[in-house]
Amino acid sequence: MTLRKALLASTSMIMATCFAQVAPPAIAKNPQIERQVEATLSKMTLDQKIGQMTELSIDVLGQFVNGEFKLDDAKLHKAVAEFKVGSFLNAPGPVAQSREKWQEIIGKIQALSMKEIGIPSIYGLDQNHGTTYTLGGTLFPQNINIGASFNPELASKAARVTAYETRAANCPWTYSPTVDMARDPRWSRVWENYGEDCLVNAIMGSAAVRGFQGDDPNHIPADRIATSVKHYMGYSMSRTGKDRTPAYISISDLREKCFAPFKACVEAGALTIMVNSGSVNGVPVHANRELLTKWLKEDLGWDGMLITDWADINNLYTREHVAADKKEAIQIAINAGIDMAMEPYDLNYCTLLKELVQEGKVPMSRIDDAVRRVLRLKYRLNLFDRPNTLSAEYPLFGSDEHAALALHAAEEAEILLKNKDNILPLVKGKKFLLTGPNANSMRCLNGGWSYSWQGHLTDRFAGKYNTIYEAMCNKFGADNVRLEQGVTYKPEGAYAEENEPEIEKAVAA
Repeated sequence: MTLRKALLASTSMIMATCFAQVAPPAIAKNPQIERQVEATLSKMTLDQKIGQMTELSIDVLGQFVNGEFKLDDAKLHKAVAEFKVGSFLNAPGPVAQSREKWQEIIGKIQALSMKEIGIPSIYGLDQNHGTTYTLGGTLFPQNINIGASFNPELASKAARVTAYETRAANCPWTYSPTVDMARDPRWSRVWENYGEDCLVNAIMGSAAVRGFQGDDPNHIPADRIATSVKHYMGYSMSRTGKDRTPAYISISDLREKCFAPFKACVEAGALTIMVNSGSVNGVPVHANRELLTKWLKEDLGWDGMLITDWADINNLYTREHVAADKKEAIQIAINAGIDMAMEPYDLNYCTLLKELVQEGKVPMSRIDDAVRRVLRLKYRLNLFDRPNTLSAEYPLFGSDEHAALALHAAEEAEILLKNKDNILPLVKGKKFLLTGPNANSMRCLNGGWSYSWQGHLTDRFAGKYNTIYEAMCNKFGADNVRLEQGVTYKPEGAYAEENEPEIEKAVAA
């Protein structure tokens, strides 16, 4: 039997059944919220239900005009009024925006959503080490640095501040924390998680969940946000070390190591989880009902929402070849347990999913289960009563108090590996040589998810701050600090491009 046939056959088991939980609820049911969910669901059309299972990128709703992003009323109307889309994500460009711009963008989406559907939209941003997509907000050290502090209280406080400042931009949801284990230095996203150890990721990740959401996942306050723990699971442990490539992991390691941080985050109240873009043991995780539905939803009694990563349903037919086309890929993913598809550009997803329901290939019970999870998230965030939060209600946005916490986090993250001849602490009156490609770069100092996905605009937006070289010059005098980087990047080139190495200059210095 081919893998494609096996995946289709495995999902056929659910065609006549609902998804009954077999474990005590991970999050205690709130009777009022459950009644509200059922009442709303009972009035929804199939088009509205499918729209709630759809997430589009903000870029499909407008364009940049003279350097400023403008929503296109016709495109917004098509997505919300015609296709009933219930979620949007990302920064336009993607480039960080001001609080005022976010208020304008999200406020306009919410107004149309409430008018046309009667259900609030939910907007998500990758606020992965502070308010990374909001200009003027507080950036914290990357999670790999927070993990190096071994201080869960610090992880919680950083998440708490990030939640507060994200709400100042009218956004209630973040795709964070990342609890993949960084066990292969070749993997390109080591900086996003808390380190190589499953226990550290579990402790720090669950602390971050509580910081983001608060202590009651049924009632998220207006200064907290919902989390999306990622990337479920085995994402970082690919055989090649390359991103989004196959992983081969024993079942015991899956259970005891990869699963453990997600389980801890679920027990802390995580409301959503993002799925691994790759495959584990030959099966794409977006198609793996055993991992998505059995392990996560049923075994843990978790009533939260599963979302894909960027356009990952498409990978089931374009890369993994377990589906013949996009329609079959949607069938496999939704029946496996995906609740919301980060599409992020193609409204045809809605059309194809509707056809699958009408053809009986995706049961209505699966649609209703997914939509319940989306609605439950929105009720837990109180978006029905209050779809918007206003910037003026968050006076500590970008404050000195928050900056002091970020500095404290950076100081706690420092680990001294070597201090030969007691060279540290550095003293004035000495000569210093700085070498390496990151010595004079704000982009490399901040890393990814800094104003843009790969941080390539950091030098523009954080230009008032100092690189390591600039800070050294300020402290010890420019005449006492020599910069010979040896290897440098091409800032406007491809990610792997380097300039001609000049290592001999660094050696000679």
